[in-house]
Amino acid sequence: MPKPVIYWFRADLRLSDLPGLVAASNAGPVIPVYILDDQLGDEWKFGGATRWWLHHSLDRLNKDLMARDGKLILRRGETTATLATLMQETGATQIYASRQYQPWAQQSEHELKDLAQGRGGDFKRYPGTLIFEPEEIKTGAGTPFKVFTPFWRACLKGRDPSQPLPIPTLSFSESMPKSLELEELGLLPTRPNWAEGWETLWCPGEAGAEDALQAFLASHVSDYGEGRDFPAQPNTSRLSPHLKFGEISPRQIWAAAQHLKHAEPATAASVDKFLAEIGWREFCNHLVAQFPAMPDRAFNSKFDHFPWGDNEEYLSAWQQGMTGYPIVDAGMRELWQTGFMHNRVRMVAASFLTKHLLTHWRHGEQWFWDCLLDADLASNACSWQWVGGSGADASPYFRIFNPIAQGEKFDKTGEYTRKWVPEIAELPDKYLHKPWEAPALTLEAAGVALGETYPQPIVDHKAARETALIAYANLRAQFSE
Repeated sequence: MPKPVIYWFRADLRLSDLPGLVAASNAGPVIPVYILDDQLGDEWKFGGATRWWLHHSLDRLNKDLMARDGKLILRRGETTATLATLMQETGATQIYASRQYQPWAQQSEHELKDLAQGRGGDFKRYPGTLIFEPEEIKTGAGTPFKVFTPFWRACLKGRDPSQPLPIPTLSFSESMPKSLELEELGLLPTRPNWAEGWETLWCPGEAGAEDALQAFLASHVSDYGEGRDFPAQPNTSRLSPHLKFGEISPRQIWAAAQHLKHAEPATAASVDKFLAEIGWREFCNHLVAQFPAMPDRAFNSKFDHFPWGDNEEYLSAWQQGMTGYPIVDAGMRELWQTGFMHNRVRMVAASFLTKHLLTHWRHGEQWFWDCLLDADLASNACSWQWVGGSGADASPYFRIFNPIAQGEKFDKTGEYTRKWVPEIAELPDKYLHKPWEAPALTLEAAGVALGETYPQPIVDHKAARETALIAYANLRAQFSE
């Protein structure tokens, strides 16, 4: 009778296309385990929004296992010590898992390998989180790519991703160890329940991920190329929280998208743009895997000397969606109320914080980490540094999004802004994105009292832009001497 094998679920909360689970199922009866380690990652442990999603994702995974006569074992504690206890309780000597790429993952995996080998077994990790492993994509000189476009070009010229794996036939240990109840993990907000109603907006779990993918490919991907920039339109996939928790693999997304391209060639350009977003996720993870300080330090070290401000009132106004710039405020309120923000608006809001307010990108990174359901360490860090100008392949320092022009271009009719900033909803389109220019009678007719029912702009756009350009130019001059 083969010994039981521990399959340690991490950011791969699914049963299909999971090479490590396939290998575990071939090695013996499986003990599926999830460990909530509150210390792993220190300040980058799960934020509030992701804890909500994790609760529901674990619940769904457990139900999927129970449908196959299994059960997800839940534990809480330091990872290595908890797995050591489980090995002692069950007699298991083998631990299988999917590889992770966070800065702390490699040390954790080394500790587990030592633990398992010390008990006469082994710790085995498998791909499953990315399409391409970080060691796989290199420049001609054998170094990591630091610019996205040539990175993604190299990915596309390389091997074709293999087809996704089906759910393996699973057998489970006859004597399962004790498990915590899901509620004992304390993942859901209670006092107050700021996530009330989110269950009507999202469907965590593997089935929800597959439904989201199929709905996007069937109805919206054809408009993705241009439509993805308009926040009022449903032209984005909203798959990022599912990817964050590994409820769907990027290889599954790739395979389904390629199938659509071949079935409907007219969708090819839009599908390729969508897959390039999956490519950006790959790029970010490759960067953080090889430059692990990125979540905490500027990739371009000269930005350690940038004159970031520390105006707490500015930061608070931005967090609360009370900057006086409607498209920025709409995005920040969407984030708070739904755990999500449209990608175009993310760029506008991030540019406003770092360039209009000259507030350190770390503050934005940390706020998004706590509020976003899709808060992925690598994507969050790399995207904030891209906007702030300090990252690999960063946005040019002189690219400062004009929040007025962005609102007028991408939310021309105001549908998105009016939904999230209802106190100015009655303003005519002409003034919706610049209410301070509206005549007094127009403001009165719309029920808007600037400075009372809706704030005046906390900074002047033109003056803030000029100040930012001077700061960036001075930094360049300082390091070109």
